[in-house]
Amino acid sequence: MIVGICGGSGSGKTTLLKRLFNEFEHLNPSVFTMDNYYKPIDEQVKDQKGTYNFDLPTALDEELLVNDLRKLVAGHAIEVREYHFNAPPDKNVWITIKPSKLIIVEGLFLFHYERVRELLDYTIFVKVDPVVQLDRRLYRDQETRGYSREAILYQWDNHVAPCYKNYLLPYEECANFQFRNDVNADSDFRLLAAEISKEIDVLKV
Repeated sequence: MIVGICGGSGSGKTTLLKRLFNEFEHLNPSVFTMDNYYKPIDEQVKDQKGTYNFDLPTALDEELLVNDLRKLVAGHAIEVREYHFNAPPDKNVWITIKPSKLIIVEGLFLFHYERVRELLDYTIFVKVDPVVQLDRRLYRDQETRGYSREAILYQWDNHVAPCYKNYLLPYEECANFQFRNDVNADSDFRLLAAEISKEIDVLKV
């Protein structure tokens, strides 16, 4: 079974992925993170002010991503260069992802890439208040990436928000489950885990 998690920057995709991994640990899930497929900095698009825009579908190597995911779904282990922000390409380590009966795929452009969308058995869209998303982005990018508040707000207004509107939001209603990552998170997680368990049981038949 291939489960896909989509949501905007700071929505909590990674946190939900970890919760699902722990919930279904007995199945030893494979985790496929689309962030590992960002192209090198010199292949990224710059906006009109000369700032790199990482919030475009072209920011990722779609061909390699699709090919690797297809191999994993077909039951083959894959080698992936693990992405770390601001690390030179030769410093990002290679990791092996082994196939599993449960594969969890996570990424911004999960639904926008049609060939990825076609591989998914069950899809989740993570929803959260945009104010909360921005607060998380501000904290993360100042604490771990060294960005100024001004630079983060510029990216949010000119890259992140348009990305969400153009490449994520149109697919929200298509998801099998809309996960509310707020005060409803725990109750929604119980419902989600039960739904996935049912789907797994169906696929066993």
